[in-house]
Amino acid sequence: MPLHLRLVTLSPFAVQPAFNQAVTECVQQWGISLNSFQQTDTPGLHLRQWQLDQNLDKAQRHILRELLSQYQTDAAFLPAHFEPSQMRVLAIDMDSTLINIECIDEIADFAGKKAEVAHITAATMRGEIKNFSDSLQQRVALLAGVSASVLEAVYRERLQPNPGAADLISQARQLGLHTLLVSGGFTFFTKQLQKTLGFDQTQANTLEIQDGVLTGKVLGEIIDAAGKARYLDETCLNLGCNKTQAIAIGDGANDLLMMAGAGLSIAYRAKPLVKEKADVAFDQVGLDATLALMR
Repeated sequence: MPLHLRLVTLSPFAVQPAFNQAVTECVQQWGISLNSFQQTDTPGLHLRQWQLDQNLDKAQRHILRELLSQYQTDAAFLPAHFEPSQMRVLAIDMDSTLINIECIDEIADFAGKKAEVAHITAATMRGEIKNFSDSLQQRVALLAGVSASVLEAVYRERLQPNPGAADLISQARQLGLHTLLVSGGFTFFTKQLQKTLGFDQTQANTLEIQDGVLTGKVLGEIIDAAGKARYLDETCLNLGCNKTQAIAIGDGANDLLMMAGAGLSIAYRAKPLVKEKADVAFDQVGLDATLALMR
């Protein structure tokens, strides 16, 4: 097993000739050596991998990610304990991670309240609003009186899986991973995505509907950051494994507890706070690039 992390770079574009030298010079200025270089080029994904003789601190990771972004390349810092063959669970957030939208914002759009709701959503995902449960209740209250038919319209007209999502879930299941969609969003959408993409398990919040309209309330316990983490922990326990055998993917502050302590944490098109804490940050490549890290 490696003593230190592996640096993996991923890009949908052909790597520029100066790329390897730029990475090497950046890391060597910190007195770190890069060894065991590997290169893999496939249609749509260009991967480079090095073994480092030391770990990188937070500031160094940030500098390296900023450098790589100039080459339209993402960075994965694979921890020493990450062993692909030991992974048993793939847990992924829904809104803005698995799919292209924040469902609650799009529902609010039909009520003419998107700006108000989206402002709260964005602040919550950035971590500026700490209490997700209060944030969700505040936003859902603004949806009172909206026809339940709007949910179907949002799903049919606005919701799309993000690039690589379908391949990721399909191939993860082929690899024997238990796939968990865990969301602070709504069961109306997670249940349909479970049917479409084939998730083994989904967890989300339930909107109360009476007489065909939303009441502005959520039924039962709200799945917040702690709830997401708890469902992943319980899933691992039920499968007889631990969290270090799970891959967790998210984009917002309420995903951080779920991602913390996972065998591999991936920030997808994520807020800066989430990228800072994740092992991997995908801004250029699709979700299916996760599979390249499993090889």
